[in-house]
Amino acid sequence: MGVSTEVPTTVPPVFRTDLAHLPRLAEGKVRDLYEIDAQHMLMVATDRLSAFDVVLPTPIPEKGKILTAVSEFWFDRLRPIVANHRCPLMLENLPLEPEERAMLADRSLRVRRLEPLPVEAVVRGYLIGSGWKDYQRDGQVCGIDLPSGLALAGRLPEPLFTPATKARPGEHDENISFERVVDLIGRERTEEVRDVSLRLYVEASAHARERGVIIADTKFEFGLNEEGTLVLIDEVLTPDSSRFWNADDWHAGENPYSFDKQFVRDWLETLDWDKRPPGPKIPANIVERTTERYRQIGRRLCGESIFD
Repeated sequence: MGVSTEVPTTVPPVFRTDLAHLPRLAEGKVRDLYEIDAQHMLMVATDRLSAFDVVLPTPIPEKGKILTAVSEFWFDRLRPIVANHRCPLMLENLPLEPEERAMLADRSLRVRRLEPLPVEAVVRGYLIGSGWKDYQRDGQVCGIDLPSGLALAGRLPEPLFTPATKARPGEHDENISFERVVDLIGRERTEEVRDVSLRLYVEASAHARERGVIIADTKFEFGLNEEGTLVLIDEVLTPDSSRFWNADDWHAGENPYSFDKQFVRDWLETLDWDKRPPGPKIPANIVERTTERYRQIGRRLCGESIFD
């Protein structure tokens, strides 16, 4: 692809953070959250990788930096569609030790503290993953009837809003129907989340196709500010939250080359593992190839200078 994917080896991976002067709010599968004040948080993207909702014990070098850079690119590009949770606080003004500030420079965001909605807003343009499994079972995805005869990795007639639950630690996300989301957050808010999610997907997909990339599916997360306005939060259109395929390699009926953690999922499927903690250690060759794919998709989508 003509893209250098050499990964610096002088910077050790970051598996877990422990900041001396900021209270920890939460430790997610990938991100550590710290309190800045009552209205703001520091969101740190570590190099942890989760698959099948299990955090694996082996970090992926540079992964947190790539996720942060890609998310910042999309937050800027998609801001005309929906506001996001970033705030203008500077890292230099936070009570951090020098080594902490150096570690956080490229893998953290300062964000507003909002009320998160209890659903993941998944949008699918192609039939793959859990959507393919649901379709094989009953011809539906999240209660939506689909035409018969669709193939693995086939393009859907139109992008679909297929929400999921937000799994608790140790549990798995579960596809749910539109009406189930209505039960959780109300019809008007559900329709707003659906419409915004589809607009985000269509805009991002057009940008990606110009660069030879298919966004097969992705998930968005949203929160509400004090005025009840919908705000895009967490990460957006990263190789952790999306399936990215090389458009030139895509053929319906085949499992495409993937620029995301699907590569690790596929490796895990070859193991005798019950998808429960603890997860297996990732061998060095899989780690290196995963970092390479993350860097490839970052540069393909966001430009050659994204990691400069």
